[in-house]
Amino acid sequence: MATNTVSYSQNPIPSGSPPVVSAEKHAMKVRAEARSMSKKERLSSTFTIAAAGLGLISDGYQNNLMTMANVVFKDIYGSMYSSTVSTRVSNALLVGAVLGQVFVGLICDRIGRKVALFATTALIVLGAILATAAHASTPAGLFWFLTVARGITGVGVGGEYPAGSTSASEAANERSPRNRGPVFIMVTNFVLSIGGPLAVSVFLIVLSAAGRNHLQTVWRVCFGIGIILPLGVFVVRMRMMSTILYKKGQACNVPYVLVVKRYWRSLIGTCFAWFLYDFVTFPNGVFSATIIASVIKNSDIKKTAEWQLLLGAIALPGIFIGAWLCNVIGRKNTLMLGFSGYLVFGLIIGCAYDRITKIVPLFVVFYGLMQSSGNMGPGDMMGLVSVESYPTAIRGTCYGISAALGKVGAAVGTQAFTPIETNLGKKWTFIVAAICGVIGILVTYFFIPDMTGVDLADEDAKFMEYLAANGWQGQVGEDDDAELIVSTEGGSLDEKN
Repeated sequence: MATNTVSYSQNPIPSGSPPVVSAEKHAMKVRAEARSMSKKERLSSTFTIAAAGLGLISDGYQNNLMTMANVVFKDIYGSMYSSTVSTRVSNALLVGAVLGQVFVGLICDRIGRKVALFATTALIVLGAILATAAHASTPAGLFWFLTVARGITGVGVGGEYPAGSTSASEAANERSPRNRGPVFIMVTNFVLSIGGPLAVSVFLIVLSAAGRNHLQTVWRVCFGIGIILPLGVFVVRMRMMSTILYKKGQACNVPYVLVVKRYWRSLIGTCFAWFLYDFVTFPNGVFSATIIASVIKNSDIKKTAEWQLLLGAIALPGIFIGAWLCNVIGRKNTLMLGFSGYLVFGLIIGCAYDRITKIVPLFVVFYGLMQSSGNMGPGDMMGLVSVESYPTAIRGTCYGISAALGKVGAAVGTQAFTPIETNLGKKWTFIVAAICGVIGILVTYFFIPDMTGVDLADEDAKFMEYLAANGWQGQVGEDDDAELIVSTEGGSLDEKN
């Protein structure tokens, strides 16, 4: 009489455990369920994508608040707002973001995307309230208050990256795997980049309303508007459900030693490419208004803001080009093309700095083209390749680590910007950007995989098979529909007669 047997390389499965399936069969079920989503699940996917976009536009606003705030504080407090103080206040958001990206990345893998998203939104609101109400008896005390408040905001902003981006990528994969890349870009990098022009536009409106003699009111109102944006996200996020990929792919006891063995090359690629991108783009964003102010004769705050708004607008078209190219030539080639823009435009501006700055519109156009190429390549692709390179069970964690290294690069770049500018000259800030472009091309070519057109469920299947082949035994999926995947002798958990 034939019997059904399965041999395990570890201890017998305890009674009451979830059903035992092979990694291959588990992946097939995930794909089948994604294809047959109910109307409610499809609507939830749409809300998830929308929530990511609404949340990240708030992050983009917070990222760019200090661009004009630095100019205002310098005007109000003069030498008391030194380059050291300016760097500290600007970097507070980055330090908080690093913490948020790492810890919230772990939370959204282990507890859930929705819980992580609500927590990050609450932190952004709290930090924005504290920054708006910042007060002290001395300017030094005020700047320390702002530093702490911006740090709290940064934890929320940083947490939005893994929580919002992983949710958006998984929902986009369910809605349309073929268009996952462009959809992801439009609700992540596009809305983040809109935050720059939005912050400057709000500043100009408030400045025009309050007047040049009420700069204290101007900066507080600009910070206060940062409270409103994340509050609106709560309404949308209440309608969210967990994506099918997450419900079926969550695994709480993943052995991270095996993760590193399998994904070390991808981690090097996503971490260091993101480090290089933020090393260039963040200080150029924070200090761009200062750079523009230095090349405009007899400029005032309003004129500087107007040129800054033009700079932000010129940088936006690169996002749409990258969203189109990511499917046409692939993620990897688009990323290298964007880093090439740093090389070309960085060298043009750096080598001809003294001449090009005499023609302000020409300088702003080339400066904008450099930032636009950054948006087209690493700006669009870093988030995309960081969610596509890893399976669902560790997507938030690995994305968070990669984004955190990016923010470390931003902090280092912001810290290094003033010494480079002071000791070597402003042109070297652009030449350094060109050097980073060359290194970025090499890192991308050797370390980043191209996942163009690959269904995220396929990488989940390969990862589960890899774990099973290395003796892992664990539960996959949420409690209500979890399954047990274990290592076997004979290569498959399918029943044998």
